Amino acid sequence: MIAPATVSSTVHGVSPAHEALIALIPRLRRYARFLCADAAAADDLVQDTLERACARLAQWRAGSDLRAWLFTIMHNLFVSDGRRPRHRFEQAAEGDVEAGADPTSGWEAALDLANALRALPEAQRQVLLLVAFEDLSYEQVATVVGVPVGTVMSRLSRARAGLHALLEPAAGHAPRSGPRLRVLK
Repeated sequence: MIAPATVSSTVHGVSPAHEALIALIPRLRRYARFLCADAAAADDLVQDTLERACARLAQWRAGSDLRAWLFTIMHNLFVSDGRRPRHRFEQAAEGDVEAGADPTSGWEAALDLANALRALPEAQRQVLLLVAFEDLSYEQVATVVGVPVGTVMSRLSRARAGLHALLEPAAGHAPRSGPRLRVLK
């Protein structure tokens, strides 16, 4: 059994940077789940991100955005490690709905959204998740993903249009292949 004094000193021995890092774990997990579409791979990605962040915490500049720094590490690990299975969309679609699930339970809309998000191209989905769910600014997302701010805005616009088309296909006419042209007089 651990003595109370040991527990107390262990809890109080955590630096503020480590406490902030610990507080961001739920956000890291949420983002990793959408990136990987597999719970085990997502947990591994979060673990790898936290290991790398703890090992390199001295490289983080105090006063800068820790959240953006962590998402950058996660993004780079995801891209470099090739965590994405080749046919993950088909695998995810097969495993998302259990046989005999009650569609009136309120989860139908959530599953539709999750499936629509997974159907988006990876680059668009990443930008959408970071802006909409993680509340990062365009500049922060550009830093995390490593693209210009204009590219972030373009990907976000295409992701929103894609989600709208996937979630409400009957709302519009035929899906458009490019930007609509307006006649100005």
